[in-house]
Amino acid sequence: MIKKLAVYLGASSDAKPQYKKDAAQVGEWMVNNNLELVYGGSGVGLMKILSDTILDNGGKVHGVITSQLNNRGTTNTRLKNLDIVDTMDERKLEMMNDADGMMAIPGGIGTLEEISQAISWITLGNNAKPVAFYNYNNFYDGLHDQILHMHHEGFLEKRYVDAICFSDNLDEILNFMNSYQVPIRRNF
Repeated sequence: MIKKLAVYLGASSDAKPQYKKDAAQVGEWMVNNNLELVYGGSGVGLMKILSDTILDNGGKVHGVITSQLNNRGTTNTRLKNLDIVDTMDERKLEMMNDADGMMAIPGGIGTLEEISQAISWITLGNNAKPVAFYNYNNFYDGLHDQILHMHHEGFLEKRYVDAICFSDNLDEILNFMNSYQVPIRRNF
């Protein structure tokens, strides 16, 4: 059962207004489903909107930020549960270890890098937790097509394609996560 959800999302303040509104809606949905947020600890962009919405509605938030980003003043100062780590690798590992599942909502290259590692680790047998993309406004259609192309070209087994959820419905994502079955690890 998913109780803590790691969410990867954009820290850019330049995101279009529709994505800002959606980040707030994701926060409200998380509170309504008693899901604790595990995220990158930022007080900037969609990350701030999501975490502040959850805090404003009485939800729980665990931030994990690097000392470099903290020293640059990007930390959400409202967080009571914050870990400061040395590197991005430590941040990603702590977020994956603390959460019961991982979800990307719209974001940039950092979002893609973090969620890609979670997917890659499924194939290695190092991540037994579900991974999903909240495909709001068809944001991740191109990535979904690329993953299907990897499969069709023989680079990704079907069981790993099926281990990733792409959906524009948050309840469907939660159902996927709550019924997730870890795929058999790849043997080389």
